[in-house]
Amino acid sequence: MGKRRNSESNFIIQGSILAVTSVICRLIGILYRIPLTNIIGDEGNGYYSCAFEVYSIMLLLSSYSLPIAVSKLVSARVAKGQRKNAYRIYKGSLIFAGIAGVTVSLVTYFGADFLSGTLMSQPMSAFALKILAPTLVLSAIMGVIRGYFQGLGTMIPTVFSQIIEQIMNAVVSVVAAYYLYSYGKKLDALLYTSGYAPAYGAAGGTLGTGAGVLFGLVFLLLLAMMYKRVINRQIRRDQTRYREEYSEIFKILILTIIPVILSTAIYNINSILDQGLFNKIMVLQGTSSSDTAELWGVFSGKYKLLTNVPLAIANALSASTVPTLARALAEYNDRAVNRKISSSIRFTMIVVIPCAVGFTVIASPILQLLFHDSSVLPARLLQIGSISTVLYALSTLTNGILQGINKMNVPVRNAAISLVIHLAALFVMLYFFQWGVYAVVYANILFALLMCILNAIAIRKSVDYEQEIKRTFIIPSIAALFMGVAVFLIYFLLFKLVSNSIAVLLAIGAGSVIYFILLLLLKGISIDDLEHMPKGYLLINIAEKFHLL
Repeated sequence: MGKRRNSESNFIIQGSILAVTSVICRLIGILYRIPLTNIIGDEGNGYYSCAFEVYSIMLLLSSYSLPIAVSKLVSARVAKGQRKNAYRIYKGSLIFAGIAGVTVSLVTYFGADFLSGTLMSQPMSAFALKILAPTLVLSAIMGVIRGYFQGLGTMIPTVFSQIIEQIMNAVVSVVAAYYLYSYGKKLDALLYTSGYAPAYGAAGGTLGTGAGVLFGLVFLLLLAMMYKRVINRQIRRDQTRYREEYSEIFKILILTIIPVILSTAIYNINSILDQGLFNKIMVLQGTSSSDTAELWGVFSGKYKLLTNVPLAIANALSASTVPTLARALAEYNDRAVNRKISSSIRFTMIVVIPCAVGFTVIASPILQLLFHDSSVLPARLLQIGSISTVLYALSTLTNGILQGINKMNVPVRNAAISLVIHLAALFVMLYFFQWGVYAVVYANILFALLMCILNAIAIRKSVDYEQEIKRTFIIPSIAALFMGVAVFLIYFLLFKLVSNSIAVLLAIGAGSVIYFILLLLLKGISIDDLEHMPKGYLLINIAEKFHLL
């Protein structure tokens, strides 16, 4: 019993640590995107986003699935005491990552003009894409090392490397964007054009991505060297006679990675297809290429940037869930599988639902605080699309759950079905209804909703899982609604007395406290839940002091 509780606690704590780190990294991302946006403008953000959409797909093909696949394979072998084979998985994966990374990097660099101009209808984004290409090799290797440590049951290397990566990304992006934007401005003055400054500025922004990955990788390599003695000691204790050959490892890797790549690629390719379809139809309807880039810059650089912050919770819980589910399956522990699924979904909903409500009630003040933008478009996008944070978080997490319980092909099928319906709906809303960038938001909501429904059905059938509703969805929603009313009223009253920035920060802080109190009073969270969280005993002491438990 004690072992089960320790395993359960470690699962939530590891996931919570990674979730908090992911949120911190997303917040750093928002902070540096503020000066970056001020430097390169919405048009530059459009080019920046276009390059990143292509880069993200190439990253999926080369390395994005590697941490999940490696952690799953390593975790299953560690659960059986096969430390030697776990390490061979690690070494084989590094070779695989190097080959895949170099191949995709070369394709991206030499195909940048075609990918940016022909495919995405934004030729000026090719500068940024070429700068991103070498990063694909570094990301592939880094993904393997992160996956290996996650498979061993520790998220700490991933946590610190993510923070280092994001800090270096932030610093280099802003500095490089400033200098390259200035250089592009001189070119524009010389050639009597106007597009080089935002295009070169966007390229400078992407330079920070490569610098961040490089520093994160160096940190992980140093850590791996320091940990080598411990690994060797564990390998010497391993009495397993069966040794997996590298040819077998490559085969297992490919069979594990391909479904993950397909599901993740289909799941994320909607972004690149959305932008390509949006650009072509908007230009066809008479909107200039630069204005189209500016509209997409608002969508990606403001709306999407903010809504992606809560999704860090789901991504982190997904990364933590996959190896723990694989371990539970390897031990034939069906009850542990169901508990981990329930815990990860409930924890994610408790955090993400109030974020969606907050985006709805104070969308414009948040945008004014971060971007000094009081225009109507980004605020309306954020209000309309706030529900997508909940749906995307749940669909992302359930993707990871299905992968963790060896239903690798199911997310592929579900994503393909959702993508076809999503694209058909987007085309109708763009071409016939002419809803512009609002159509992209509505279509994305539809995509995430379909994924949630299909994944939920698949999980229920696969492990006979019954989703708990009251404490997972109803109570957090009720608490979040009351919190939303309180946040709006607090902001409205404070705004008359202090600046917008202070009013927003105080309203958010007060709202967080109110939400936590309501969760406790409505029995949406228990002492057992708090004990499984990092520093949970502090929250318990505070709650008991105010007689909330």
